[in-house]
Amino acid sequence: MAVGATTGSGSGSEDHPVAYLLSDVVDAAAHIEQVSVHPSAARRGTGRALIGHLATTAATEGLTALTLTTFTHVPWNAPYYARLGFRVLSESELTPGLRRIRAAEAGLGLDRWPRVCMRREL
Repeated sequence: MAVGATTGSGSGSEDHPVAYLLSDVVDAAAHIEQVSVHPSAARRGTGRALIGHLATTAATEGLTALTLTTFTHVPWNAPYYARLGFRVLSESELTPGLRRIRAAEAGLGLDRWPRVCMRREL
């Protein structure tokens, strides 16, 4: 699933993307692959709104939670998601799909920095 947000350019009637969220279903949860907000639209609740829209859609589709993987020490990563109601999963709580995602991330070298899996129940 892809969700986007647009805003007027200010120089005409065209809209330009300012944010997007990419997700997939992983083990009966909506897994957030990527959330990006253009710096010109940052700190206005756009990312929060996209995640909220995904949560509503996922609940309607019968999914149990939102999940994601992220860096622990980057302020706009794990600390931000914790403020949105996500919690860090322990190793024993990881589903098979989340374990596969983490292994793929490690294969890409992303484990050079501390990462966690997080979950928000719906």
